[in-house]
Amino acid sequence: MNSAITDQAPLGLDSSKFRDPLCTADGQRRAQVALGGIETLWFNTGTLCNLTCTNCYIESSPTNDRLSYLSAAEVAAVLDELRADRRAREIGFTGGEPFMNPALPAMLDDALGRGYRVLVLTNAMRPMMKQADDLLALREKYGDRLCLRVSIDHYAPRLHELERGPHAWSRMLTGLGWLVDNGFRLNVAGRTLSGESEDRLRAGYGKFFAEQGVPVNADDPRQLVLFPEMDATIDVPEITEACWDILDVAPAAMMCAASRMVVKRRGEAGVKVLACTLLPYDEQFELGATLAEASGAVPLNHPHCARFCVLGGGSCSAG
Repeated sequence: MNSAITDQAPLGLDSSKFRDPLCTADGQRRAQVALGGIETLWFNTGTLCNLTCTNCYIESSPTNDRLSYLSAAEVAAVLDELRADRRAREIGFTGGEPFMNPALPAMLDDALGRGYRVLVLTNAMRPMMKQADDLLALREKYGDRLCLRVSIDHYAPRLHELERGPHAWSRMLTGLGWLVDNGFRLNVAGRTLSGESEDRLRAGYGKFFAEQGVPVNADDPRQLVLFPEMDATIDVPEITEACWDILDVAPAAMMCAASRMVVKRRGEAGVKVLACTLLPYDEQFELGATLAEASGAVPLNHPHCARFCVLGGGSCSAG
C-alpha cells in the first residue's frame, strides 16, 4: 500500500539511558516538568479490551486486567477532590476499551453532570454498541460536551487490520457509522505506523472521512490526532534542561504539565494517580493516592517522554 514503509531495523535503546531520574547518561541535568494545574484528568477504566493489538503501549487484551475496572464511586471521589483545581475543564476515559467497564455510563453522567467536557477513547466496536442506549441518553442530555475519539490506526483497511486484526475494519466502520448517524461529536486517533508524511496521512484520512460522511476535519490536529509510534526499546535522545531552549519547546506544553491519570491496580484496595496516560506500569511515574500527592514535578526519565511528548509533540487531550 505504501512505499514509505521501510524494512530498515531501528537502533536498539542504549541501556545506559533513562536510569537516573535526575541525570542523563552523560551527566547532564534531566529535564523535569512541573504541574501547572490539572486541565485534563484521565481515568483508566481498566486494561481489559476486546482486541489484542500488535503494538499496544498498554498491552490491553481480553485477558490483561493489570489495571482493574474502576467503580463509579471511585471516580466520583476523585472528581470531588478535583473541584479545588479551577483549571480543570476536561475528563478523559481510556482503557483498555472503556466500554468494557459496565459502570462507564454512570461515570460519564457524573463527569458531564459536574460541567466538564468528557472525552472517551474507543475502538467503536461491540462493547460500545452494547451501551448504545446509555450513550444516546447521554448525547440527548449533554450534547457536544461528550466527545468520542475513535481509534483508526490508518485510513487503509489493510494497515488498520495489520495492527488490530482481521475484521477490525468492518466492525469499526459499523460503530463509526452509528455515531455519525446519531450526531455524536467525534474526533479520530490515527497513527504514524506507515511512515508516511503528515500531509499524506491527513490527505488519506480526509478522503476516507469524505467517503464515509464523517464530520471530522483531517487538517485539524485536534480533530485528527496522529500519534507517533511508541516502542521503549528503540533508541531516542534523553531530554536535558538545555533541550527546552535547543528545541524551542516549553515544559508547559507537555502533557504532564496539565494532566494526570487515575488507575486501580489489580489486587490493590484504592486508586493511584500517575503522571500521564502513557506509563501505566512504571512505578517511578506513580505519584500518590490522591491528586494532592501527585502534584509534584515529573522527571522525563522514560523513552516515551522524549519520543511521544517532547520530540513527537503528542498529547492525548482534546485540546
